Amino acid sequence: MKIIYLIRHAKSDRDNPNLADFDRILNQKGIADALLIGNQLKELHFNPALIVCSTAQRALQTLEIICNQTNCLQTNTIFDSFIYQCSINYLTFLTDSLPSKDNEVAIIGHNPGITLLSNYLINDIIDYIPTCGVVKIELEINDWKEIVQGIGSKKYFISPKTFI
Repeated sequence: MKIIYLIRHAKSDRDNPNLADFDRILNQKGIADALLIGNQLKELHFNPALIVCSTAQRALQTLEIICNQTNCLQTNTIFDSFIYQCSINYLTFLTDSLPSKDNEVAIIGHNPGITLLSNYLINDIIDYIPTCGVVKIELEINDWKEIVQGIGSKKYFISPKTFI
């Protein structure tokens, strides 16, 4: 069995018109939300063997906060600039390329990709994964290359609003 966590970055500021979208940083709400979700993930025994993270600043900050909260700072991490504004085709290629030895993997990225990948993997529709939303999906497979549409089972879908 394989487990994948799909995590959307936390809320970022759009206040600076001179700052490229890729370089936007988390705002105070985003930081607070990432701390909250990190604490919840710790309670839910979040412990991926591998994390694949977008190189956009808001994704990197989300990664750092969640890893600090869950004590997974030593987790092997791959930084992938292509996750930013990627297609569902790229994300399915990415999941197909994950190392077979890693049974639990997290991907930290952006919408619409994270929502599209979630809906591809499960037989359930999530309309929209909000900022700092997390979907845990179990896959009855032995190798990531075995992924096909609808093979996954949603174990939980949490977001900061879940805990308000």
